[in-house]
Amino acid sequence: MKPEELRRALADGRIKPAYYFYGDESYLMEREVKRLIASLVPPDVADFNLDILYGGDRRGQEIASVAQTLPLFAQRRLVVVKRSEALVDADHEALTEYLRNPSPSTCLLLVGKKPDLRRKFFLELKKIGELVEFKPPYENQLPAFVLAEAAQAGVRIAPEAAELLLLLSGTNLQELASQIEKLAGYVGGGKTITLEAVREVASDTRADTVFDLANALGEKSLGVALRKLQTVLRDGQAPIFVLNMMTRHFRQLWQLRELMARKVPKPELGRAIGLRSDYFLPGLMKQAGNFTLVEFKGLFVRLYETDMALKSSRLKPAFILEQLFMEICC
Repeated sequence: MKPEELRRALADGRIKPAYYFYGDESYLMEREVKRLIASLVPPDVADFNLDILYGGDRRGQEIASVAQTLPLFAQRRLVVVKRSEALVDADHEALTEYLRNPSPSTCLLLVGKKPDLRRKFFLELKKIGELVEFKPPYENQLPAFVLAEAAQAGVRIAPEAAELLLLLSGTNLQELASQIEKLAGYVGGGKTITLEAVREVASDTRADTVFDLANALGEKSLGVALRKLQTVLRDGQAPIFVLNMMTRHFRQLWQLRELMARKVPKPELGRAIGLRSDYFLPGLMKQAGNFTLVEFKGLFVRLYETDMALKSSRLKPAFILEQLFMEICC
């Protein structure tokens, strides 16, 4: 089951006796845990009907006993078991027995790592409940996330502002949500987050310098790039993160260069490379024009080699990146 399917089911009042949350996107998973708590347990009776337990601290029999307890002053009890991957075989056996005859007034939620679907416990859970996987969104899904977060915060966001925010924060959903919360407070309820607001509030992040670094390389401004690199590394950014940001930037430039070579109309270029607005398009087109298609191909070979060097070489990461930058700009 997907998270959005779970939300629809809860909105319709279709609540299963048990759920298992897992996946690589911990921010969305934790937010869905909070949403489930808010949906099932009224705040004024949460002390009596909400139990948050941790695998490894509680045995399966204890968890089953708590789940069998009747709710007090409410229709339903919610039992949340975090770090459930710490449960051992004996715990799973006790919980499997519980799942064969679950309490009709309890929702049991386990949060853990990827399940082994061959185990009896998960086979039994699938019969009466749902396994919900939380995956990191694809890059083309991030604009929708930004718009939804802004709407939830009671504001709108201009396309070019969303574009810059995504460039600054990357795919880190927690960072994006945090920045949107700050921006909403800055512009005020019902207002629009503008490009200027993002520059004022969000551009003090270290990712802003990485963004400037990527542009300096695209413009073949070696001096600026080397100074930005020193700042980025001094501020504590991991060299491999810097390289990943550069790779993302040049992948976009290469794609744009190919589209330009095919004489794709300018109004279609932004959409083709995933831009939410055309605000940054002229600058990116200028950077893409600084490299031939053959140069881009060779550049990605060097990006791969640099990745391997950062992970295995004894040379200082700064020196490895400086060598790459000199090759890009010369």
